Amino acid sequence: MTISSTTVKNSYSGNGTLDTFNYTFKVFADADLQVIIRDASATETVKTLTTHYTVTGAGSASGGTIVFTSGNIPTATETVVIRRASPQTQAIDYIANDPFPAESHEEGLDRSMMAIQQLQEEIDRSIKLSRTNTMTSTEFAVGATERAGKIFGFDDNGELVVSQELGTFQGDWSASTTYNARDIVKDTSTNNIFLCNTGHTSSGVEPLTTNTDSAKWDLLVDAASATTSATNAAASATAAATSETNAATSATTATTKASEASTSATNAANSFDSFDDRFLGTKSSDPTLDNDGDALVEGAMYYNSTDNDIRFYNGSSWDAPTTQAATSATNSATSATASATSATNSANSATASASSASAASTSESNASTSASNASSSASAASTSASNASTSETNAGTSATTATTQATNAATSATAAQTAQTAAELAYDNFDDRYLGPKSSDPATDNDGDALIDGALYFNTTGNVLKYWDGSAWNNVEATDTSNFATNGFSIAMAIAL
Repeated sequence: MTISSTTVKNSYSGNGTLDTFNYTFKVFADADLQVIIRDASATETVKTLTTHYTVTGAGSASGGTIVFTSGNIPTATETVVIRRASPQTQAIDYIANDPFPAESHEEGLDRSMMAIQQLQEEIDRSIKLSRTNTMTSTEFAVGATERAGKIFGFDDNGELVVSQELGTFQGDWSASTTYNARDIVKDTSTNNIFLCNTGHTSSGVEPLTTNTDSAKWDLLVDAASATTSATNAAASATAAATSETNAATSATTATTKASEASTSATNAANSFDSFDDRFLGTKSSDPTLDNDGDALVEGAMYYNSTDNDIRFYNGSSWDAPTTQAATSATNSATSATASATSATNSANSATASASSASAASTSESNASTSASNASSSASAASTSASNASTSETNAGTSATTATTQATNAATSATAAQTAQTAAELAYDNFDDRYLGPKSSDPATDNDGDALIDGALYFNTTGNVLKYWDGSAWNNVEATDTSNFATNGFSIAMAIAL
């Protein structure tokens, strides 16, 4: 017979009930077939003749069937593959001088063709070069031991090579463990990932960077550095946020102190204005308005340089004091000089307070700028862990700037507070020496404290200026007013105003 078909394999899907499947090629014996079951997980199992199946049609040119025995019927998830598997032997023996055995000879030729077809079917399933491709050598001489754990690939020239090791993750590194080349482990002390470059049995302790076998490991993932970088970035962000908060607090403090300084300056200015409204200084004639051009207040005083006497305003006209001893006049002059000095101090305090207010305002602006810088540093730190070092440096600089500005704001606030205290003290000293207009002799000063020697007040009932000699109130007399000039009262008034 002839072999006109090249088919050497049939494939079918099982369904759980069908037990008979056809093969469409010639075989000489039942054993010349191979039956394979492939399951859903791609596992292939070669079945056994008679045990799992039986064969019909051996010797027929059109083929025959295989019938699965009970309990071995393919399921719906299995594939049935039937292939020719003729033995690779030659059983025909030609005897000399015998008649030519044409039928046996033809069978031999058929078997040879079947063997060729089987080889071709295997070749068709193999990886091979295309018909127009070339390779210097398709052989490799690497033994099984050298090939273990490696891959089959191509070198830089496109030739076959067995060299690149396969990597298998072995979990956490441990001592007394056999590791092969390309094994991957985790160093639990640093969380770093290492690749074994030389097979060995491990010893020593972690970290692997200082282990006795450190040269047998290659660092794949530097988790320790990444963790440090992330920690530094987080610290930078925290420091920047703290700097921003501190700067904002400094700005608030500076604003508060600036307000206090402004209030202090206003109080000092008001105190000086009150003094200026009551002591008009040296003039050649009776003034009709005070030094600000406002209406005169009752009890206002001035030194008349034409008549060399002190005059006070009784609410409608200027009067000179009545008779009084020269000693009393001297004491009053001394008291007036002290009041003038207090006024001068008050004026100086007002100027200092105003300067403090300006400095505090400048500090507030600087602190606000620092807060903005600190906020920018915080944003830079949060944007990228790769910029952690730069962000940390910026945050440190912003923090230093914010601290400096906070210190400046605090210094300005202290100066403002000192100026305010000085202004308030100056005004209190003045208020203790000149008590203003009253209808009768007071027993205490305007704060409710004991009277001080030389204190003055204008008696609105008798329209006289009185001074306290330490035990009683006395009228200031005009008969010896030259003593006031002699003791520097006029000069004190001029300086104060």
